[in-house]
Amino acid sequence: MESNELSARAQGGTELMLQGLHSRLDPDLVRRFQIIPSRVRELDPNRKTILWLHDTPSEEEASFLEQPANRAVFSGIVNVSHYQALLYHMIPGVPYSNMTVLQNAIEPFGAYVPRRAERIRLIYHSAPSRGLNILVPVFEHLAERHPYIELDVFSSFSLYGWSERDESYRALFDRCMAHPRIRYHGAQPNAMVRATLSDCDIFAYPSIHAETSCLSAIEAMAAGCLTVCPAYGGLPETCANFARLYPFTEDLQTHANRFASVLEEAICTVRQRRADDEQLRARQVDYFNDFYSWDRRAREWDAFLRMLV
Repeated sequence: MESNELSARAQGGTELMLQGLHSRLDPDLVRRFQIIPSRVRELDPNRKTILWLHDTPSEEEASFLEQPANRAVFSGIVNVSHYQALLYHMIPGVPYSNMTVLQNAIEPFGAYVPRRAERIRLIYHSAPSRGLNILVPVFEHLAERHPYIELDVFSSFSLYGWSERDESYRALFDRCMAHPRIRYHGAQPNAMVRATLSDCDIFAYPSIHAETSCLSAIEAMAAGCLTVCPAYGGLPETCANFARLYPFTEDLQTHANRFASVLEEAICTVRQRRADDEQLRARQVDYFNDFYSWDRRAREWDAFLRMLV
């Protein structure tokens, strides 16, 4: 797949971001700029080029940025978080003066509506490789202790056009489908995920992937979900102190134990439906829908590109 263009199959976060940006920019700016999401394959000699980084720096895709002549090809280099900018500064040695941080964006949700249901709904909506192998056994354990919890799982590599990679996770998907309180949805349109988020209480995300930013967390928190995730990669920055963070560890069993403890505490907190917790969720929703709104970010992109013109 040529990474400079949107794949007809892939509908992951990077693709949604590029679609969202192009749909909101002045068409004249779209004609003037080639915006490359992460991986450079072809350069358009007739347009100014922006390298819009979404991933962590790798030897294969980022080492060329070590050379000033290669960086000079781009009119701008955009990062999705300050954490990511630090990585690119430290690893391929990109000067901060070459980079601009323009964080991710979403279509806002509505105002927060306090949850009142007896059941507690958890959700996981990310790639299978980012912690589903920790979440499923932890949920199975907690479901024995808390008969009112349920879990929705939206997870499949087919979202990214890599259906063949699902095979190594088939047994995990089967466990989800076999559990009476887990609903496995596979890959679904973002609209369906967003509708489900609005009815969920907790985004359960024991991530083992060093996120540069996290659209899944942004949407979950904008919808009013309490997020439980490790203090790993760009998650602390993305979650802006609203999440229940726990120390990350590479040891999967220790990670599962830490996650289970914090998740159970979060379940008990949500179960109480206390007024002060509901007020905190309302402030969280206001923050994420404002700070990460496309209206705000599109204005920042517009100003950035016009400066380069």
